[in-house]
Amino acid sequence: MIECGRLRRTDVFPEKRKQQILELLASDGSVTVSDLSSLLGVSTVSIRRDLRDLQAAGLLKRTHGGAMTGHIAAFEPSEAEKEDQLREEKVAIAEVAAAMVQEGETVLLDAGSTTLQIAKLLKSRRDLAVITNALNVAAELASGEAETTLIGGSLRTKTLSLVGPVAESTLASLYVDRLFLAANGIDLKRGLTTPNVLEAHTKRTMVKSARAVIVVADHTKFGRVTVSQFCEIGEIHCLITDSGAPADFVSAMEKRGVRVILADGRPRER
Repeated sequence: MIECGRLRRTDVFPEKRKQQILELLASDGSVTVSDLSSLLGVSTVSIRRDLRDLQAAGLLKRTHGGAMTGHIAAFEPSEAEKEDQLREEKVAIAEVAAAMVQEGETVLLDAGSTTLQIAKLLKSRRDLAVITNALNVAAELASGEAETTLIGGSLRTKTLSLVGPVAESTLASLYVDRLFLAANGIDLKRGLTTPNVLEAHTKRTMVKSARAVIVVADHTKFGRVTVSQFCEIGEIHCLITDSGAPADFVSAMEKRGVRVILADGRPRER
């Protein structure tokens, strides 16, 4: 049974409501339609529709009168936790990414521990305009010379990112040369995913705003699927990763037209 005090009763829009349902499932393992209706302040018809959509996406299993958790990863580490993981690989990826940026370009940096490393390398360049939705990335850039724009939006403290309608409205009015995009999961079938629905919506808008979409991700992200898709494999122009990337996965990406760069330059095993 879900404790009624855990969520504020509010009539939120469907995508955010679905995110709350998934968060409850991650905590309790199961939910009932009646409890969700009471907690979220919407009709049981709306809740059943949400559960049907989430089941169709493979994110939960419906039961009589409710739902139980599926097997899609919903855990999301904090930025501090991510920054300490595979630091050398992320620095190497960032060095390749930063070297791509040409004089006079406008660059969009997504929130993420690898994009933070890119910011550290770009901040001293006066010939760039850098846009970001991440507080820590903007703070890093503020200590340098690059022209920096921090978009508005609702703050997600977990990732230090600004997301939601305000962020998306701003991004929709922009056009950039390069987007350096982060992901929690990269799967050949499911594409790029992230655990948070609101963050996924903002990332989708980023993808539409960029001339070149460059994914920066270490090898642990491959084959993983999290809650919400924001980009198809076919929308990616380039993937920068490390030598731990599985050779078959890299080959499959290349066959789909994605340029893959191994940051440390080592030949991959075949």
